[in-house]
Amino acid sequence: MTRLPPFFALRALAAAARRRSYSRAAEDLSVTHGAVSQQIRKLEAELGARLFVRQGNAMIPTPAAERLAAEVERAIGVLQGGVADFRRAADHDPLVVSLDPQLAARWLPARLPRLLADPAGANLDLIAEERVADFVTDGVDVGVRYGLAQEPGLETALLFHERLFPVASPALAAAHDIRTPADLLSAPLLRHRHRPWSVWFETFGLEDPGRGIELEDSIMLLESAAQGMGVALAREALVEQDLSSGRLVRVLPQAVSNAFAFYLVWRGDNPKLHRIHALRDWLTAEAARGQP
Repeated sequence: MTRLPPFFALRALAAAARRRSYSRAAEDLSVTHGAVSQQIRKLEAELGARLFVRQGNAMIPTPAAERLAAEVERAIGVLQGGVADFRRAADHDPLVVSLDPQLAARWLPARLPRLLADPAGANLDLIAEERVADFVTDGVDVGVRYGLAQEPGLETALLFHERLFPVASPALAAAHDIRTPADLLSAPLLRHRHRPWSVWFETFGLEDPGRGIELEDSIMLLESAAQGMGVALAREALVEQDLSSGRLVRVLPQAVSNAFAFYLVWRGDNPKLHRIHALRDWLTAEAARGQP
């Protein structure tokens, strides 16, 4: 197979032949006159033939160079058409979004009708999954992840920071006179394995009593609280619908900040980038609005 010269050298040849000028070719390619001249010299050395002859202020391609330049222009046109086809396909393919399953179950549903009615919500494929999707091998375009903003090689956008506060069923809240953080020391507590009550108690200079039912899943934790089994330390994003419906109430006005947050992540070289940016803008604006 014949080794091709560098692509930029061939582009310089095509531009110079079309414009009859190294300077005008440089303008078309957004480079310097010297860069075009250097590429032409390298191409002449590689091909073993002169490509241009000066006539006054014009650089006239030789007949062989003229034919080669025409073939390069045709090849560039084919490449541009292929790229355009690829981008059009990217516009029609689903935008695959990998979501934290708890956010998908508790935060997104109330907002989903608005999202689907907006251009940013066109042709979405929403996947709720615990795993961290691989943007190269899993066919995922955007991830909504819970954690710290440490995603080397990826673009990130903050969706929202998270606050924690205690919630309970109305009946349990009425049965326990909880007026201060210290009153929780004697209340029945529901515990999440990865979100200890110590985060709350230490903020107010109290020692975690270390008792209560331990649960692994946030949704199960909130459901248990709604059934009156105890007071849960709730994540703000996951409990807003329960508070709106009255299934749960905040037993204290205080809240503590969580080190983790919800982030959108994506690859900066994704061909669907303009659609990703539209979805990012919609989601971050929606998060800033607060409760629907």
